[in-house]
Amino acid sequence: MNKIVKLSDTLSEIMADISAVILGLMTLLILVEIFIWNAFEKTTLIADEYSAYGLAAIIFLGAGFCLKEKGHIRITLILGFLPGKIARIITFAATLVTTAFMGYLWVYLFFMVRSSIRYESTSGTLTNTPLWIPQAVMLVGAACFFIQLAATCIQTFSAIKTEEEVV
Repeated sequence: MNKIVKLSDTLSEIMADISAVILGLMTLLILVEIFIWNAFEKTTLIADEYSAYGLAAIIFLGAGFCLKEKGHIRITLILGFLPGKIARIITFAATLVTTAFMGYLWVYLFFMVRSSIRYESTSGTLTNTPLWIPQAVMLVGAACFFIQLAATCIQTFSAIKTEEEVV
């Protein structure tokens, strides 16, 4: 069980590193766009589109790390007034529901990517970017988030059984 949690933590950290690289590339792209516009009154024609793809990638790839670091919004006011075991049970139930929802979302994303590949869908811009590429990045990020959620469920359930604080 600890191996699964460690694997999910490592995977989330790798995805966070990839997100950081994407953020750096987006920053560079926007700076190039600004420079080219101010110097030559020309445009790259891709800055808006690829920055949007980058933003989606950062959100999906970074979600697992954010969960691992307890960065997601949590309503702890009510949980703080409840006895420890009840708070852990509620936290476990909420995490379990979220994990199930994320599994459903992953399946939906999988079908979306498969459909984009099958129909050779491209963006409606000058680049004609194959849509399966940014969608596949979202799919990978959603899978990593799902794995981190499952690991959090395991940790929370383990905390309920051993009467520890929620990890």
